[in-house]
Amino acid sequence: MNDTLPTPYVHPSSLSREQVAQIGAELDAMRHRVMQSLGQADVDHLRRMIRLCRASEAGGRALLHFGVGPLSWLAGVAALTASKILDNMEIGHNVMHGQYDWTGDPALNSQHFDWDIACDSESWRHSHNVVHHSYTNILGKDRDLGYSLLRITPEQRWKPRHLLQPLANLLLALGFQYGVGSHDLELGRYRHGALAKPVFMERWRRFKAKVGRQWFKDYLLFPALALWSAPRVLAGNLLANLLRNLWTYLIIFCGHFTEHAVIYREEDCRNETRGDWYLRQIAGSSNLSGGVWFHIATGHLSHQIEHHLFPDMPAHRYREIAPEVQALCARYGLRYNTGGLLRQSMAVMRRILVHTLPTRVSTPTPAR
Repeated sequence: MNDTLPTPYVHPSSLSREQVAQIGAELDAMRHRVMQSLGQADVDHLRRMIRLCRASEAGGRALLHFGVGPLSWLAGVAALTASKILDNMEIGHNVMHGQYDWTGDPALNSQHFDWDIACDSESWRHSHNVVHHSYTNILGKDRDLGYSLLRITPEQRWKPRHLLQPLANLLLALGFQYGVGSHDLELGRYRHGALAKPVFMERWRRFKAKVGRQWFKDYLLFPALALWSAPRVLAGNLLANLLRNLWTYLIIFCGHFTEHAVIYREEDCRNETRGDWYLRQIAGSSNLSGGVWFHIATGHLSHQIEHHLFPDMPAHRYREIAPEVQALCARYGLRYNTGGLLRQSMAVMRRILVHTLPTRVSTPTPAR
């Protein structure tokens, strides 16, 4: 395998400062137009998703509890998996981004909402909304880069443990909800004395409490209620959680770690303007193509570029503005990274495998 790779630390330097400012103004105007048009139709969309999620969970659990034979078990697992994916992606992720705070509905308020995953909402809002979206793809600042396990750029110092990176990646995918849930613990900073013990212990308490509630619900309460069908229900809940983990891992990684997703150094982002920030979001994100229900199943994170540009915009609106964003990129010669799920997932796997071995940075080239 070639150990010399094009550097991921690039900047659209061919653009003038006037062009960067114009890009910022155009994207600001796009956001303003959509946000001013929000109304009952947007709330109705989310409420339909919530009803569908609840119906899917009820149907799935009924099939697992009262069904007979393997077909009803498989149907129950499928329905419960769909419910968990909807809850995490289209509902929980988007509500906790504050996309529906404007409604004034306490049930849709980002500060009060919780979801069906082993990550407490407070930790997620900090690690994701504050850290990840503020420092997207900035090495040393964005802890989502490799989830503290994977080396995905030659600027990360290679260590012998990275030879086991394919295995670490598989384990992360299988238990992705725990990777997300433990993300805000910042174990590395705590071990090196950079995170105060009281702060760490409070985060650890919240993590343990949320995992405990999830395990109690899925692996004790519902199996116990099923009486003689307890093994069937337990196995169904385990598989539904596993499938949800794999799906969310796949969508998140395809949105951030394809081979063309740009990673930045801190010095690249000093004195960053609004236009520069927008350019970083475009360069560091990747989209997935698909139909309406595919986009819903991803929480519309298949439009990761639009999500990073406008994280507080109701996600189902991303399909509406994606052609405009793509056209803007074409006008200014910027890469708009999009493709099918298979192609993008293969690009992610290649990136992970390439950086399993020592690699070095070659001469920087401008991002196009």
